[in-house]
Amino acid sequence: MAALATVCVAAAGQRQNDSFFSAAGAARPFQNCKMQAERAKKTEFIRIAESLRIQLANIEKDKNVHLYNRKSDSRAEYSILEELEHKVTVNRKTEKTKILQQLTKIRNNVKRLQRQLEDVKPTSEFVDKLKEMLLEIENAVNTFKDEQRQMYEQLLKDEKTVVYELSVFEKKVELWAAGSSTTEKVLKLPSARIPVDKALESHLPEEVVEFERFLQQKGGRQGGWDDYDHQNFLKVWTKHKGRLSYMDEALQYLCGRTKEDVEQHDVWYREYLTLQDRKKESIKKWKEKRQRDKENLKKKERSEKIVQRLQYEEDQKQKTEERKRQQAAISAWKKQKAVTSAMEQASQLKLEEEKEKKKLKEHQHQCHMKLLVERNTLQKKEKEEPEKLEKEKREKAEKEENCCRRNY
Repeated sequence: MAALATVCVAAAGQRQNDSFFSAAGAARPFQNCKMQAERAKKTEFIRIAESLRIQLANIEKDKNVHLYNRKSDSRAEYSILEELEHKVTVNRKTEKTKILQQLTKIRNNVKRLQRQLEDVKPTSEFVDKLKEMLLEIENAVNTFKDEQRQMYEQLLKDEKTVVYELSVFEKKVELWAAGSSTTEKVLKLPSARIPVDKALESHLPEEVVEFERFLQQKGGRQGGWDDYDHQNFLKVWTKHKGRLSYMDEALQYLCGRTKEDVEQHDVWYREYLTLQDRKKESIKKWKEKRQRDKENLKKKERSEKIVQRLQYEEDQKQKTEERKRQQAAISAWKKQKAVTSAMEQASQLKLEEEKEKKKLKEHQHQCHMKLLVERNTLQKKEKEEPEKLEKEKREKAEKEENCCRRNY
């Protein structure tokens, strides 16, 4: 019915916008064919909307006859529906008024823009004014679209919720009609049971094991109820903060559940909360203990790191001293080697010098002997020269004497 009412509202908005689209068509004569097709579509839409409005009125009339008849036996129950429908009708009318106001505002802005376009002035102020008007119209249209989109999305969500609730009630009604005793099996969702391994129990806190065992034995996290009934129970129980005054209201939401069922579920839920709190407290203590262990481990690791660092520094110090001793020994060895090498070089130089002196002395001796030989040779030549001259004179004299003798 809400969807049909929305369609009717949209149809009314379309009627109010006809004048705007007609003016736009008159301003663009070259689009007559297109505008005629659009008008035909709008006419068909309005006709369908009017048909739906009449159908909605007939349905509401039949509903009022059957449900809201004062002589009906179910008048007390149907009065709740009547009150709810009244609220929905008021909300729908308010929403319709708001939409009409928005559409009227947009239409007035468009008409004002059309009047401005009839008297065009080639000035910058006029252009700026047109820009502001166009921007205002665009913002209004975008705001209207966003609001409508959000409203439709919310309606879709509500529709899904209603369809789900109706399907659940339909299943329950079918089971009631069949007189089946398997209602709980059909509607019960898979319970979130967590099997606890025997080997793992020794590593878990006692409260955690107790809570998980409770879930296994008592129907999981919903106590054996289906999700729909359990959520309704939680909603009412939370609303009354666990006080017993919630019982009457809970029975209104939990169709097919007796007071004993609700009381048993209440006992189960209170035990569930107690065990869950103990589990949370145990986990909290376990986390705190683990945090302390981590801190102690960090302190121990920090101490070990300090000891290792000191040991490392001591080792480095010893290595540095050993390296210095080795360098000192190497330096001393190098110095000793340099001294020895220098002494050997000096000895070698002295030996070579002595050899040079000996060679020089021998050379001088040879030169002296050579000079003596040359001197003796020269002296001998000088001594033999007079004798040779005298001999030649004697031989010459003898030759002359012999020649003279022959002449005689």
